Amino acid sequence: MAALDHHAIGAAATLLWQHWTAGSRIPQLPSHCRPADRSDGYAIQAAVAALSGQRVIGWKIAATSQVGQGHIGVEGPLAGRLLSGRVTTITRQRQAPPASLAGNAMRVAEAEFAFRLKGSLPARERVYGLPEVLEAVESLHPAIELPDSRYEDYASVGAPQLIADTACACWLLVGEATEADWRREDLAAHAVHTSLNGQPSGSGVGANVLRDPRLALTWLANELRTYGQGLTAGDLVTTGTCVTPVAVAPGDTLRADFGVFGSLQVELG
Repeated sequence: MAALDHHAIGAAATLLWQHWTAGSRIPQLPSHCRPADRSDGYAIQAAVAALSGQRVIGWKIAATSQVGQGHIGVEGPLAGRLLSGRVTTITRQRQAPPASLAGNAMRVAEAEFAFRLKGSLPARERVYGLPEVLEAVESLHPAIELPDSRYEDYASVGAPQLIADTACACWLLVGEATEADWRREDLAAHAVHTSLNGQPSGSGVGANVLRDPRLALTWLANELRTYGQGLTAGDLVTTGTCVTPVAVAPGDTLRADFGVFGSLQVELG
């Protein structure tokens, strides 16, 4: 149960959404509506999503790697809602449109494994284990995230305020479901490479994501078991960056190569 009352939750959500739409920033939330813990943070985040008027089509997990945790100044992962107007699905018939960095202060790109669910993982008392979580997965997708924050110094505000700010969600590009038999692959050892303007810019493996992207997904199922309504069939979940976030700027072209699982390329405007 959130400690903040509904007036404070609404005030915080309104302020964050106003700055999101304006592309502006605040030092932190005012003391009267500042979340003190994860429960408060997720309550504000839910109100931000409601204010947006957009469908929640899934979740992102931030800070699943030590590099990611250091980047935003936290000690563990955070979950954030994905809004329908902020997710672009790329298919063979539909190339990625230019992704705007206008108003984006972070200006980094992240290569991530994403899962689409075919079954729900609702809130409950009993902890979810990996086999049950994997049974609920329909497909695996390559993805590129372009995160951002509504705080001037996002590395100093702490986890509850970052959660309130949808865990630094901004834009997500998702590729088609891989045709490779990903369930037989060792995702922890699987290599991911990025290139910027045709030059290598980063490499990593699935183990950089909470030791395995599947473990990150299991973490999320249990985080939302505790702080939300759980996961729903059809949800998309992107599990955090496998490579050190790549600094990008307008005019750049970024490519993320997941080997047999596919690749994505995006031009940045």
